[in-house]
Amino acid sequence: MIGKLTGTLIDKQPPQILVDCGGVGYEVEVPMSTFYGLPALGQPVALLTHLVVREDAQLLYGFATTAERGAFRELIKIGGVGPRTALAVLSGLSVAELAQAVAAQEAGRLIKIPGIGKKTAERLLLELRGRLAPDLGPVAAGAPLDDAQADIQQALLALGYSEREAAAAIKGLPAGVGVAEGIKLALKALAK
Repeated sequence: MIGKLTGTLIDKQPPQILVDCGGVGYEVEVPMSTFYGLPALGQPVALLTHLVVREDAQLLYGFATTAERGAFRELIKIGGVGPRTALAVLSGLSVAELAQAVAAQEAGRLIKIPGIGKKTAERLLLELRGRLAPDLGPVAAGAPLDDAQADIQQALLALGYSEREAAAAIKGLPAGVGVAEGIKLALKALAK
């Protein structure tokens, strides 16, 4: 098993890079979070890797951090989630954001990732619950939302507001507000 590559970065075409290690060029696929942190061509690079051996190919995936590689390995253990889908998830969310989404069971965050539908997002949340170790990212801090607040938040996310905007709008709502009234008040607050 190839666990780490250290060499010279020769080429980078998202999501694939080419690393020269002592005269041998390794093609490595990386999530965009790792890709954006790569040095310039011709510069030294070190990546943690995961090798996937299939009947028709041997594919090498690279990661900048242990947390990214750990999250990738947890994702590919889930039935129906292959390495490409795992890379898409890690390209769309940081490991900390993924851990927060799992802790809060927020399917909306995962559905925004290209290639992730509602059923896949729900399966990811179900399978990853309790499997993302504490060192893979902080758990979402703050008070848990009650049912009405969660419904209001989902409505705001569906309307295209960001997580931060939705959370800020929900904080300003009076306690015990109903869903319909809460959505109206939140939209008024966000329109300001």
